Amino acid sequence: MPHFLSRLLAPRKTFGRDMTAEERDVMRAHADYWLPHVGAATVIAMGPVADPAGVWGVAIVNAPSLTWLEAAQASDPAILSGRGFVYENFSMPAIQVAPITPLAPVSSVSP
Repeated sequence: MPHFLSRLLAPRKTFGRDMTAEERDVMRAHADYWLPHVGAATVIAMGPVADPAGVWGVAIVNAPSLTWLEAAQASDPAILSGRGFVYENFSMPAIQVAPITPLAPVSSVSP
């Protein structure tokens, strides 16, 4: 399967320091949305990046296709919140990944 590096850009550079309670709830829902994909080894790693220029999120995704990934991202509570989050996706054509055993299946996402 293809691998992708996905970057979730926050609505502002100061987001990591000044998010509101509502934005914190959106971030919890965002993490809860992706955690089953981590358990199924579709998402190999994910989390915030403490970039001095502004926090952003990263995920390494083992997706069937870019279309599948974009469909999954479109259902992400961060995107659905309408608060200005944006994904950037980059193909990783030569990634080396340690063997991973999925913990539980995740229902498929239809494009």
